Amino acid sequence: MIKQKLYLQQGFTLLELLVVLSIIALLAGVVVPKSIEYLDDSKIKTVRLQIEELSAALDMYKLDVGSYPKTDQGLQALVEKPSNGNRWNGPYVRKNKKIPQDPWEQTYNYVSPGEHGKFDLYSLGGDGQEGGEGTDQDITSWEE
Repeated sequence: MIKQKLYLQQGFTLLELLVVLSIIALLAGVVVPKSIEYLDDSKIKTVRLQIEELSAALDMYKLDVGSYPKTDQGLQALVEKPSNGNRWNGPYVRKNKKIPQDPWEQTYNYVSPGEHGKFDLYSLGGDGQEGGEGTDQDITSWEE
């Protein structure tokens, strides 16, 4: 006679699975918003740093050429010699010799002469429109 061993199948009940999934959902509800907040803060800090770097490059341009690039020349004058740039000694931007985009993949806005200073340099933020709150706020060279 062959003896058969009876194995009891052990597993999780539906109730136990639902409890575990609920705990995971609660943790995700707390962790994910905090992570997104840190990501948004890092984008704003990145824009501020890039504006500082571009402002320094514009100052170097002015030292060489004698004036800031006009609005129609734009920031491109930092990487390509403008037609009237006899004393141009660029490129003034190091990374890949091109003007960076903001973290939302928008171009920086540049006006010279500016309303708030010698030039106005700003990002329109996450929404790509003037004004806004949080990551949708404008980040400018003239406000801290």
